[in-house]
Amino acid sequence: MTKLAAILDQIDSGSVLMPEFQRGYVWNRDQVRGLMRSLYRGYPVGGLLTWETQADAAAVRGGPASAHGTRVLILDGQQRVTSLYGVSRGRPPAFFQGDAKAFTGLRFNVETEIFEFYAPAKMADDRRWIDVTALFVHGLGPHIESLNGDPDTMARIVVYMERLIRLHSVLNKEFHEEKITGEDMTVDVVVDIFNRVNSGGTKLSKGDLALAKKCAQWPEARAAMRSHLESWQKDGFTFSLDWLLRNTAAVATGRAEFAFLEEVGTDDFRLALDSSAKHISRFLDTVAGRLGLDHDRVLMGRYALPVVSRLLHLAGGQFADAVETDRVLFWYVHSALWGRFAGSTETVLNQDYDTVARSGVSGLIAALERWRGGNLTIDGQDFEGFGRGSRFYPLLYMLTRVHGARDFGSGLPLHSHLLGHLASLQVHHIFPKAVLYAAGYHLNQVNAVANFCFLTQDTNLAIGKQRPADYFRDVESKHPGVLASQWIPEDPVLWEIEAYPDFLAARRELLASAANTFLAGLRSAASPDTSATLERVAMVADAPDDEDSRADEVAALIAELTELGCSEPAVDSEIADPATGRVLAIAEACWPEGLQPGQGNPVVLELDPGEAELARLSELGYEVFTTCDSLRGYMRRRNQEAAGPEEDVAGPAESAPGTANSAAAEEAASPGPEVRAAFEQAMKDIYVRAKAEANYTAGSFRPSSPC
Repeated sequence: MTKLAAILDQIDSGSVLMPEFQRGYVWNRDQVRGLMRSLYRGYPVGGLLTWETQADAAAVRGGPASAHGTRVLILDGQQRVTSLYGVSRGRPPAFFQGDAKAFTGLRFNVETEIFEFYAPAKMADDRRWIDVTALFVHGLGPHIESLNGDPDTMARIVVYMERLIRLHSVLNKEFHEEKITGEDMTVDVVVDIFNRVNSGGTKLSKGDLALAKKCAQWPEARAAMRSHLESWQKDGFTFSLDWLLRNTAAVATGRAEFAFLEEVGTDDFRLALDSSAKHISRFLDTVAGRLGLDHDRVLMGRYALPVVSRLLHLAGGQFADAVETDRVLFWYVHSALWGRFAGSTETVLNQDYDTVARSGVSGLIAALERWRGGNLTIDGQDFEGFGRGSRFYPLLYMLTRVHGARDFGSGLPLHSHLLGHLASLQVHHIFPKAVLYAAGYHLNQVNAVANFCFLTQDTNLAIGKQRPADYFRDVESKHPGVLASQWIPEDPVLWEIEAYPDFLAARRELLASAANTFLAGLRSAASPDTSATLERVAMVADAPDDEDSRADEVAALIAELTELGCSEPAVDSEIADPATGRVLAIAEACWPEGLQPGQGNPVVLELDPGEAELARLSELGYEVFTTCDSLRGYMRRRNQEAAGPEEDVAGPAESAPGTANSAAAEEAASPGPEVRAAFEQAMKDIYVRAKAEANYTAGSFRPSSPC
């Protein structure tokens, strides 16, 4: 048994640290409140699993690189220990990675014995709200003196003193500690133990394990990789450590499986990382400059990039000429459009790595053509997708950039060097949403990709909710050819609201024709002006729209969940079947690593359940929510469970005057924990039966998962 105070002192001294394969801090404020509440009440809060190892046996986070001797690494208990350190010290520990706001500003009410985070309007003038961190840092004296000097609190000073002493004494709480020791306890063995212990919590992926092994040999590996990721983030592209490691493996081993990295020495791994980063940067510049795909939303086919990294590695770091560059771009676009890497990623990557080694980009194109049954032609119906999560949304953006689509307002091509201060683009609904909704069209029809075009922000605002039939003629008369540049059908009959489905069909054909022409030019190296480089333009968020209440509702939900401690989701996110690559849903929001990274199952918000394969998503382990309220309620319930019920823990004799009877009455009126548990279990049983027997996914209830 080890006292909490001793553990915190060891963290200060640097003898207790975090291994590099642990993920960062992901707890939210309700979980911190719940932990402090349990400690205060004397409830069990779980033990610790630690790994005692020599300083050079495993990479650690938060310790000096030159330290020697024995270290204790926390395996199970990171979230709890980090929370307690942050609350008691007023600062995060040296190994901290996360949001310190989760444990900053905790208060304890000596009257109600409730923990809450600081709210000025509620607490500023009430001495009974005690700063918990100040209590641990400065001791009991200042708080007892303050309470005893106030006539409003002086009468109950004895009760308050007892409660403050009880709270301060949580530092003497003894934790059961299990230690893993011995030279045979390698990183592999320890990670396996970690995953078994955390069966309901944070899991390590293959990439986590591979990186942990590399960090054991090169402690700065993770920091070096994050540096590259941050550099691309500044350019508008967001990637993961796992994805970068995949590119590094492509360069170092030519194999997709991370296990092959075990055979790569530290120097070779460092060289492969630097080389793959250069290859990625080179290709991102090429994609932005040649295709106009210049920001994260439109960067399609991310898992095609490891193949490009392998190709560039074998070619000495650069493409042979503009002809080869265009042919690589042809392969890249088509592999993304048809979901080449949406299924069994490692298997497909290995196939393409082998093809690259044998026959370069020509082999890649031939293999892709065979995989597609000889068909690499885009058909009008391929543009039938909706929303910005569609695979063909980036293609529309690409066509807009490479073909010089013109702005309806200025008539200028949408290039930043021509538009000047107008260079911020915005998605424009050709047929306004309000008009379509009023005419009875559904959301998916309203947000059809073929109803999108890109205009400058000023032009988009100026057009507003005008119908195409009301302004197309004027636009065309001022700027002849501007409608054709945006693939608008010429027939005025199609500009009427009644002809909207026919308009979409006609525009899809025009878009498909333009896409095939451009891509064929890339393949044959016949595209005009191959030396031209497209400058980046800024995309701005859509203007507020009273008619699109659902978008506002989703945005409000995401903001609320983020405030509750959830990570930022991918919005308008395509979810593909990992076995077949088939699109299962285009979700309004998706948390692929759980609402809190690494904790719980992946979560999907799908507001059009009829358009998604919910059964398959559930089979793959997704928690699917079909209303904003159901997800909001789920998170609130989960946080409430973590924080614990806000009820008075004191007995009747210690209650404040005038509150004992009401508290007792409230307690008698509310169901006890056994009743609540039985009710929740019954609801879970109903949910499971509905799902299994009727294939019905309830929109207002989800079984909670462990944090």
